[in-house]
Amino acid sequence: FAHHLHKMLGPEQSSILGQDCYYIDQAHKFDHDGGAVNFDHPQALDFSLMGEHLEQLKRGQSIEVPLYDFTTHTRRKETINFPSTPIILVDGILIFSQDCVVAQLDYKIFIDCPEDLRFERRLGRDVKERGRDPEGVHLQFYAQVKPMHDKFVESSKYIADDIVTVDNFREQADYWHDKLRQER
Repeated sequence: FAHHLHKMLGPEQSSILGQDCYYIDQAHKFDHDGGAVNFDHPQALDFSLMGEHLEQLKRGQSIEVPLYDFTTHTRRKETINFPSTPIILVDGILIFSQDCVVAQLDYKIFIDCPEDLRFERRLGRDVKERGRDPEGVHLQFYAQVKPMHDKFVESSKYIADDIVTVDNFREQADYWHDKLRQER
């Protein structure tokens, strides 16, 4: 949804800050299929830094976004300069569970996606982009991802200003595109 809105709004008006950049270095604990590391628990991410970065962006300042390498599970030394734009789209499944991030959000849009579709997307991404084994992805999904979704993601839905589903995706994208453009 964030990527779709960004494409509609354009790079001059919007940018996307992704939760995935804020993973804490896990190289010393990772065992290839993540068993010793629960990447879907909020403690795996540096949300305090993300909250600080959002505050800086809202003040019109640029930030240095960390880079996380999902194949080695390390936070790289280099960063990406991320300038402030009129609209910052924040993308991440755990962001509503974190007060320091929620405090910086003007609007909160929850993407409600069925479990089977979430698994299918995760399987494709982890195998193709992160070199994971399909069996390991399946085991991790049901041992870690689903329980964390139920505990931290699904339970945070109540704070959303709007809920987007597979059925209303395009309608909601048009609505939010128009709303955000009018406000800027």
